[in-house]
Amino acid sequence: MSMGAMMRPDMAPPLGVAGGMSPKQGAIMPSLRFTHMRMEGNRDGTNDLSTAEVLDQFAITPLRMDVDMLMASAMYGITDDLSVMAMIPYIWKSMDHVTRTGVEFTTKSESFGDLRIVGGYDVYKTGKHTIKLTAGLSFPTGLTDDRDDTPAGPDQLLPYPMQNGSGTFDLLPGVTYSGRTDLWSWGGRFGATVRLGENDDDYTLGNIYTASVWGARRWADWLSSSFRLIGESVGNIDGADPRLNPLQVSTADPNRRAGKSLSLALGLNFLVPSGALQGTGLSVEGILPAYQDLDGPQLERDYAILVGLRKTF
Repeated sequence: MSMGAMMRPDMAPPLGVAGGMSPKQGAIMPSLRFTHMRMEGNRDGTNDLSTAEVLDQFAITPLRMDVDMLMASAMYGITDDLSVMAMIPYIWKSMDHVTRTGVEFTTKSESFGDLRIVGGYDVYKTGKHTIKLTAGLSFPTGLTDDRDDTPAGPDQLLPYPMQNGSGTFDLLPGVTYSGRTDLWSWGGRFGATVRLGENDDDYTLGNIYTASVWGARRWADWLSSSFRLIGESVGNIDGADPRLNPLQVSTADPNRRAGKSLSLALGLNFLVPSGALQGTGLSVEGILPAYQDLDGPQLERDYAILVGLRKTF
């Protein structure tokens, strides 16, 4: 993007889109993003399941899960067309359960996630259109052995969705297109997380493929709004952690982690266009699922809320 585009409130894609920014040569762009996601109720395929139906299959069922994540990142413009970004998340997870005997309990985990380093290159750029290719690597800095107390005893290994790391190096390819006119901007992105090898616990998380398209309207020099459509496909786990019992709870079954979803998102971007805080941006986005097809029983997504703050130096 040109410097003129950079000083628009819609200078960046919607907050939930990874990639698409193009800082000028020598510019540094640190950012913080907070995400809250709620999952509640179980689903198999496209059908909702009652708690009793899940407990017919498993001794324990999850009821709901909250995931909070604080993502710190920094982007640097090596040239006007080439940039590099580093991202590290800190993640809090909480999952409520109930057993066949009616005992309710909650497990929690908290730790850093996997570090990501991503480079981006603008392969095509005009005054109104940009195509950016991104390639990155995720490093296994997150934990795969988080533990908590459960009715089975103290310090029990938590199932797959409660872990905050993959345990593997992962490739992060992607491509982003963005276009704009005076009042409107739009774009699309396809990205993937491709797992490399097997972790030390004898399993590999499923690959993730995400595509999204969006449109945004600039209402003033300091405000824009956006609408986004998101499609995601997640694969099942290959292998299994031998310490987990897949017959006890669905979250410990590596063959019940896959799914496809389609979601809708609305966002607002605020930008300080001048003065001492020039270039400071605040973004919010809310995401609601429209369709979910899960290899269940599996907790279904309810909503996600994202809030981000960035500054260009």
